[in-house]
Amino acid sequence: MTSNQATPQGVNTEGRPQLPPVVYVPTTDEWDVASRRVLLHQVADGRTALYTYSAIDRLHSWYLPDAPWLLCDVAALQRIHDQTPYDLLFLDVDPGLRDEPAGADDDGHEARR
Repeated sequence: MTSNQATPQGVNTEGRPQLPPVVYVPTTDEWDVASRRVLLHQVADGRTALYTYSAIDRLHSWYLPDAPWLLCDVAALQRIHDQTPYDLLFLDVDPGLRDEPAGADDDGHEARR
């Protein structure tokens, strides 16, 4: 590819993963959506993490079932960071909050794939 050729759409040239246009972010459960706060977590090494999900079913499967959420674009994630700084942003990651692992059946057994 020469320097005159355009980079194909969707290709990240900076070596960093790209976020989808919007993500689902777990929040507190206030009735008034404007009063909700995003939930930040401290990981094992002491850094603060924000968990985000590319689809609502992933949030409910990997985070917590029926977790309240906000839909955020990149600008909203930046505003969240400006107001409440976090060190890490995870996309579609299980933070280990449930008693049984993601994909477990009703008896708590790991589902076979």
